[in-house]
Amino acid sequence: MTKVVIFKSKSHILGFEISGHSGYAEEGSDIVCSAISSISQMVVVGIKDVLKIGAFVEISNGYLKLNLSQKDAENESVSVLLKAFEKSARGIVKEYGNYVKMEVKNVF
Repeated sequence: MTKVVIFKSKSHILGFEISGHSGYAEEGSDIVCSAISSISQMVVVGIKDVLKIGAFVEISNGYLKLNLSQKDAENESVSVLLKAFEKSARGIVKEYGNYVKMEVKNVF
């Protein structure tokens, strides 16, 4: 099971954490893991490499974490990327809810 946690403060997304393997199919053929991995890594590349915003990123096997400061999360371009990530992740959860779960945590 893959778990996606989105961290929010006020109306902005401060980051997300993804852990686990979906178990939908064998490694290399798992479309659920591939979909989650693709949307999350696109956001990381967009924020760090395209927008040049310093974000904390941790990646290992079956794990990805992205954290932003409140100021960086309020950047309009960052906000659009993170909202698109959340909407895409919700679509994957809707379609493959037996393999991926999502939680939103409000951080104060």
